[in-house]
Amino acid sequence: MRKRSSTALVSALISAAILAGVASAGLSDRWWSPGEDRDLPASISYENEYGSLTILNANGAVRTKGHPFFEPIGHNGRACVTCHQPSDAMSISVTTLRDRWAQTGGKDPVFAAIDGSNCPNLPQNERASHSLLLDKGLFRIFLPWPLKAPDGKAITPEFTIEVVKDPTGCNLHPVYGLQSKNPTISVFRRPRVVGNLKYVTQVDRIAMPFEVKSGEPLAVDPSTGERVSMNIMSDSREPTLRTQAANAALTHLQAHQGLTDAQLQQIIDFEQQLYVAQSFDRRAGDLTKAEGPPGLGPAAMLRGTPGILANGATNHLFGSFEAWSGSGADSADPGAAFKASVSRGAALFQTRTIWVRDVYNFNTLGVGNPQKRNCVGCHNMSMTGLDVAPGYMDLGTANLPHSEAGDDLPLFKLTCSPKAAPHPYLGRVIFTHDPGRALVTGRCREIGAITMQQFRGLAARAPYFSNGSAATLRDVIEIYDRRFDMKLTEQEIQDLTNFMSVL
Repeated sequence: MRKRSSTALVSALISAAILAGVASAGLSDRWWSPGEDRDLPASISYENEYGSLTILNANGAVRTKGHPFFEPIGHNGRACVTCHQPSDAMSISVTTLRDRWAQTGGKDPVFAAIDGSNCPNLPQNERASHSLLLDKGLFRIFLPWPLKAPDGKAITPEFTIEVVKDPTGCNLHPVYGLQSKNPTISVFRRPRVVGNLKYVTQVDRIAMPFEVKSGEPLAVDPSTGERVSMNIMSDSREPTLRTQAANAALTHLQAHQGLTDAQLQQIIDFEQQLYVAQSFDRRAGDLTKAEGPPGLGPAAMLRGTPGILANGATNHLFGSFEAWSGSGADSADPGAAFKASVSRGAALFQTRTIWVRDVYNFNTLGVGNPQKRNCVGCHNMSMTGLDVAPGYMDLGTANLPHSEAGDDLPLFKLTCSPKAAPHPYLGRVIFTHDPGRALVTGRCREIGAITMQQFRGLAARAPYFSNGSAATLRDVIEIYDRRFDMKLTEQEIQDLTNFMSVL
């Protein structure tokens, strides 16, 4: 028998999903509870504010009963799906969380005290105890202090931590805080998308085995010794999908025991077959038409090749939007003006130059400070907007004076040792809501560095940034406008917002 080409195989998979029909979920079917006996179809769509998102299961429908991604495996009643809902692009939105609170009176496992509340000691039946989750979509991430390496050995950090403000009460709590018997620092972050993971886990083959920004070796897969992308987690602390699933089960799900190798493999296989993207827009209509932009929709994500650098003049990040560039003159198309706006937004993202300044792991690379670049200078991986290299940078989303995270998050004062290399732009005394990558490495210069997130399915999973500081897509654009003094016009802000809404 002749072996099929990879292109033919992809086409067959897409055709099978289409022939099976794209299921459209109703309001009652949006929430996937742990332990349900349901089918997740080969393709399923969910409405959102802007249109519809589609989840494509490249290997076909999945039965949830008995599947470790969907089964409650710990005493808090959660499963992986609890915080990675298909309707929310395999993440979770504030809209969904608020609906769930109203429907269950706060009893759903997603609000589990361990990390679904501002601190486990708070009265769990009160909304105020879950305000960071309900208002910003943030889960508590509790990490050991002092730091520990993957092998369990202590890491001597280059800085000390002082709690300046503790609105949740957790960092100063005698049981859960920094002065407790088991010292822990609590920060609050958004769950990342479980989908399009062939791009997220792709290693930069040109630079491998080195992290191109620092010249240091990439982290390794503890099972194989192979180098890894370091793009899975917001602080790059988990090297592989396997270690991430194993540790998430023990912490966020409070599993009674570790997952078996078979369970872990089943979770990984499921996660790697998921492709996620917006597929329909209320103004533009079907985003997956053959005559439209070729990079839209989940099938385009399935067809795409990971790890392609797309920051050049001709290799466009999400494919060409030329098909929509002249739509503004087509009065017969009711979505013409919107399509033309999206096309302009794509061009702005690809070519509009910005004076990027004071960004650790960008301006520190010898490119100058400030450096005139465009959005794809950092968001450069084709089809995703990830960084081809490990994408942790300090854009100022967590560190003062640039952070707009708000007063509801903890504020820490980190004082770096005189012997340590200082943060290149903030020195040795830094105020931050989240030390980010520095809570993994203990390095002063990495305080506040956060790994960038992919752009697909944005319309379904507000709010944005790791700390939820941008409530809307427009807020994302306006934060960047203020941070880098882009001087965007109202039309440019709207064009960029429209562009991001169809991804």
